[in-house]
Amino acid sequence: MRVTDTMGRLNLPPDGLPDTILMTDEKRLADPVPLIGGLPTNSAVIFRHYGAPDRENLAIRLTAAARKHGVKVLIAADARLALKVGADGLHLPEALATRGPGVWRLWRRPDWLVTAAAHSPGALYRAERAGADAVLLAPVFPTKSHPQTRPLGTLRFSVWCRQSPIPVYALGGVSPVNLRR
Repeated sequence: MRVTDTMGRLNLPPDGLPDTILMTDEKRLADPVPLIGGLPTNSAVIFRHYGAPDRENLAIRLTAAARKHGVKVLIAADARLALKVGADGLHLPEALATRGPGVWRLWRRPDWLVTAAAHSPGALYRAERAGADAVLLAPVFPTKSHPQTRPLGTLRFSVWCRQSPIPVYALGGVSPVNLRR
């Protein structure tokens, strides 16, 4: 049994939203394509790789692999690239979501899934106003990627989830050890 299987059963999202989301990171996961086949049913991948020189090519390969396995692909911060590679949606970093409905909404396909990053209660509301379908609230636990950032902890995370106007996913330091917390 994988962490993603357990997580999906513990906190099933509303219809239309993925059970599990994988966030890519070029520093810790240079090529996410080989992982696609191992993701559970009804998963999504948020493709970041902002600094990758071959970002477009990697996004094309990732999207093709995801299609074969029924995995959704959201491109982070780049609606043009999302359209070009035929992605299933877009992910807005908090800074983009904070600006409100952006020019990306002009390009949004009706069937797109849009997520946004959030790190505060206010960001949850701004994400909804920006048109996001769900938010990724972080960091819930200490992370290797942002060791200097104070984690929310499970209590604050729970309170903020109840206040959120849209569905919330936990992000940051989630592991098999703390999954049930």
